[in-house]
Amino acid sequence: MTDVAGGRDDLEATTGSATALLRTVVGNVLRPIGGWMSAAGAVRLMDALGVPAATARSSLARLCARGVLRREPRGGGAGYALEPAAIPMLERGDARIFGERAEAQAWCLLSFSFPERRRSSRDRLRRRLAALGCGTVADGLWIAPAALEDEVAATAREIAAEAEIVLFADAAPRGDLAAGLARWYDLLSIRQAHEVFLSHFADASAPSDDEQAFALWMRALDEWRVIPYRDPGLPASALPGDWPGAASAALFRRLRHDLEGRAIAHAAAVAAGMPSSDRTVGVAR
Repeated sequence: MTDVAGGRDDLEATTGSATALLRTVVGNVLRPIGGWMSAAGAVRLMDALGVPAATARSSLARLCARGVLRREPRGGGAGYALEPAAIPMLERGDARIFGERAEAQAWCLLSFSFPERRRSSRDRLRRRLAALGCGTVADGLWIAPAALEDEVAATAREIAAEAEIVLFADAAPRGDLAAGLARWYDLLSIRQAHEVFLSHFADASAPSDDEQAFALWMRALDEWRVIPYRDPGLPASALPGDWPGAASAALFRRLRHDLEGRAIAHAAAVAAGMPSSDRTVGVAR
C-alpha cells in the first residue's frame, strides 16, 4: 500500500529529523492536551527542539499529507488537530514504546514466497518485518517473539495474498537459542542502539526550566522509540552477559518519570498560544 494510511503508520521512520521529532511531539503530548495546537504554538514547540520555523512548517505540512494531522483553525487563528484515524497508530506505538518489556518465551515464524513479478511487494514485506522487530532465519522465513504474532500477521496480510504466506505460531526453540539469535538478528546494531541511548542520556538530570525539560524528554523519547522495535523482547538468557538492554530500559523509565508530566504541561501552555508569563509550571510525575 502506498496510500495515506501507509504513510501514517510509518514504521520505517528514523529518528532525529524535524519530521521525526514532530511525530514524537504529536504522539506524546498532543493527545493529553486535547489534540489541537495553534500554528504559532507548534512552531514554538519545535523551536525548543532547535528546529527553525520554516522547517517546522514544512514538517507540519508533511504530517498533514501523511494523515497524522489536519489543518483546523480555531478562534480566528491557524492550527493543527490530530487526525482521528491516526489514533490507533499512536496507540499501537504506545503499547510497544511504553509497555512492559516481556522477554520472549515462544516464537512465531512467517514463511512467504512471491512470484518474481511481485518482487516489490516481497521487498516491502521484508522492510516492514524488520521494522516490526522480526529476525531473518532464511530469505523467505522470518521469526519474531510470539507476542508480535498479531502485528506480523496483519502486516503480512496487508501486503501478501493468503497463498503467498504461512504463519507458524507458538514455536518453542530446541537447541542453542543464543547462536540462533546471533544469526537472525543484527545484535551488534541493537547493542549500539542501547549504548548510544545510554551515552546520550545517562548523565541527564531534570532541568529547572520547563521548556528545557520538554526538549530533553522529546529528544530522549524520539531516540528511544525505535529501540523496542529493534529489540522486541530478546531473552536475556540467550544474550551476552553484558547486554545493555536492561540499563537503557531503566534509564528510559527514569526519564519518563522525571520529565513527561512537565513536558505535557509546557506543551499545553505553548500550544494554546498562552504568553510565557501565564504558563502553568508543570510538576514531575
